[in-house]
This record gives sequence, C-alpha cells and structure tokens, in this order.
Amino acid sequence: MKWIDKIPLIPLSIASIFMMAAPFVPEPHLVEKIGMLMAGELSKPIDIFDLFWHLTPLTLLLIRLYRLNANKSTGTGS
Repeated sequence: MKWIDKIPLIPLSIASIFMMAAPFVPEPHLVEKIGMLMAGELSKPIDIFDLFWHLTPLTLLLIRLYRLNANKSTGTGS
C-alpha cells in the first residue's frame, strides 16, 4: 500500500471535505445515506454505492494519516 503514502495530504483533505459535503443543497448525500442506514432503508444498490463513493476519500485520508503516524513512531519514514 505504498501508493497511499504518495498521495499528497492537502488535495486528499480537500477531496474528503468536498465529497462529505456534496451536494451542498438540499442535504449532503453522506448525511442522507447515513440517515437511511440508521433507519434500515439503505437497500438499493445505487444508494449503497453512493455511500461508499462519498466515503472513499475520507477512508483514504484516514489510512494515509494512520500510516504517516505509524511511520513516524517507528522511525521508518517513507
């Protein structure tokens, strides 16, 4: 997974924020899909795909930050 270490943090952070908030009006998809998940209504394949689509940059950012912290604490910088 060294390719994740090569992703610049600032563009990944911007993409994460944008995808979590898009579309801005009337309600972000992520909020809508998580509400559907909590209500047990997330059953259509397009809705499940949409949830994963909007969470992908955030997931990559969290993995990237975890790996960055793990490399700093072990002293094996990339």
